[in-house]
Amino acid sequence: MSQAYNAYGQPIGSNIDRWQAPSKPSAECLAGRFCRLEPLDAARHAEALWQAWQVPAPEIDNDTEGRARWTYLGGRPFDDEAGCRAWLARMGADCELLCYAVVDLADEKAVGMAAYLNIVPVDGRIEIGHISFSPRMARTPISSEALMLMMAHAFDMGYRRLEWKCDALNAPSRRAAERLGFRFEGVFRQHRVVAGCNRDTAWFSVLDGEWPAIRECHRRWLAPENFDATGRQHRSLTSMTAALRHDLFPS
Repeated sequence: MSQAYNAYGQPIGSNIDRWQAPSKPSAECLAGRFCRLEPLDAARHAEALWQAWQVPAPEIDNDTEGRARWTYLGGRPFDDEAGCRAWLARMGADCELLCYAVVDLADEKAVGMAAYLNIVPVDGRIEIGHISFSPRMARTPISSEALMLMMAHAFDMGYRRLEWKCDALNAPSRRAAERLGFRFEGVFRQHRVVAGCNRDTAWFSVLDGEWPAIRECHRRWLAPENFDATGRQHRSLTSMTAALRHDLFPS
């Protein structure tokens, strides 16, 4: 693509006058094969989420109350079921967010949550964050499909850029972003102070021009033929998106 210039001979960005700013996302359910995303409702989802979040993370020996998974979010913001319900109510009422409960279709119980945030329709920019998945979602297709549904919905609405940000020390979150097809953009040093500690923030993104190829990876990974009778994947999503990154961003 040739470089565009203005009337003064200065290089400028490519023209996107055919693009129209999307609307803010509305509260609607997003349905998949393994899970359904429902707009967060404390009255409906708090009990199941509290129980799911109480389960210790199996990879951490002393996580007796399921708190370890909240470390990079600044710590778990509640101590009991009543506090969980009150926190979920505040999150659901925040006009800057659109929070979802992730419902396992196997038993119709909420097992995690995620949200859209930093929603800027005029720039076509939106972020996925506030991801609080319970151990019940670990190593299951639900954790991937929930985020795939949010990614697809963002681009279906007409957003140009989808963002993912996390603590730069949060290795599982960084791996999850790249596994889903996000591209690492760099680290904002001393970006925030969280629970009295410095936080450097790692930034990732997917652009609308990259999305069709990433969506096809998601489709092939989720296809029934990619799983055996026990639910074990034949080909990993990591291998699919790693190969795609090589094609999209050759070094």
